[in-house]
Amino acid sequence: MADNMRSDYLFTSESVSEGHPDKVADQISDAIVDLFLSKDPEARIACETLTTTQLVVLAGEIRCKGVYENDDWAPGAQAEIEAAVRAMVKKIGYEQAGFHWDRFEFINRLHGQSVHIAQGVDATGNKDEGAGDQGIMFGFACDETPDLMPATLYYSHKILERLAADRHSGTAPFLEPDAKSQVTLRYVDGKPVAATAIVVSTQHAAGYDKGAEEAELKAYVKRVVGEILPAGFLSDDTAWHINPTGSFEIGGPDGDAGLTGRKIIVDTYGGASPHGGGAFSGKDPTKVDRSAAYVTRYLAKNVVAAGLATRCTIQLSYAIGVARPLSLYVDTHGTGTADDAALEIAIAKVAEDKLGGLTPRGIRIGLGLNKPIYRPTAAYGHFGRKAEGDFFPWERTDLAAELKAALA
Repeated sequence: MADNMRSDYLFTSESVSEGHPDKVADQISDAIVDLFLSKDPEARIACETLTTTQLVVLAGEIRCKGVYENDDWAPGAQAEIEAAVRAMVKKIGYEQAGFHWDRFEFINRLHGQSVHIAQGVDATGNKDEGAGDQGIMFGFACDETPDLMPATLYYSHKILERLAADRHSGTAPFLEPDAKSQVTLRYVDGKPVAATAIVVSTQHAAGYDKGAEEAELKAYVKRVVGEILPAGFLSDDTAWHINPTGSFEIGGPDGDAGLTGRKIIVDTYGGASPHGGGAFSGKDPTKVDRSAAYVTRYLAKNVVAAGLATRCTIQLSYAIGVARPLSLYVDTHGTGTADDAALEIAIAKVAEDKLGGLTPRGIRIGLGLNKPIYRPTAAYGHFGRKAEGDFFPWERTDLAAELKAALA
């Protein structure tokens, strides 16, 4: 994979808020993952969610002790699932005529996991736990921001996180849950130096699409963006597009249907890195679409944190039912202090020593993924977050010293 990256260019990433219909679906799916893992750390979950006007539908496959066994639900389990779904929508803040947490129709079509999938994944006898599916997974890190994320995505997320915080606190009562952002930055010598365009579309209360109210909303957005972007990034040359269609009163699932897994670039690196194609939300950590993407981020972030590169992409690949990855690929895009092939060897050794290897079991146990830690991942990105307690363990940089030592 040759790296032909230019040093001077414009690059853009987008984000979507917790109230975006696809993100509503992602958060519901991960609320279900957390619910089942809280009951059974070995639960298997593949939960897809559809949201539309006054309707939420769950579909997928599960296996969970005490909740769904022998092709049947435990008493009270379905009511607990519905309560978790409604609580998630209430937390986001939907109390609108077209989508209200206490009024939407709820349909649960979750059912038992296929025994043919289970037989490939389960550890039996001398057979280690296999990958839940075939696939390729990528992790990425760069030194553009303190959290070692691409700056365009980092600031896109931060803008919407601030809008949501102000909406929940009442600081910006004219905001509604659905919103999108997009940041275009100019890069010089490979480093971000200026914002050439800012796009923010936010659902709003009635009347905030005209007159003094519209002016208030736009001034608020400009102030927020100015407080988030680094000093000097905004100028008179920055193009602003705030609610460019005019009105945005109807939003969320009432304005557009939402589905789990449709925002995989928002969830990862904003287009700055390849993506293997698999979504994360709604899946338990035996699914390497999720867990292997987390461990590749973990490894790439530690490479950059160790000063071994300023930009790093890592790929893993798996076959369904097979424990060990089929390949490990590292690309430091010409920024590495060591040969990429030598770094591959070092990464494999450190992963074996510290995680127990890059098998599904090694990743799950090594990173502590069999816990109800997933709902917070489902909005504002799975990466570039603060590792605190059990949450976001793949964002730790505790392998940096070991990686440097392995290359010494």
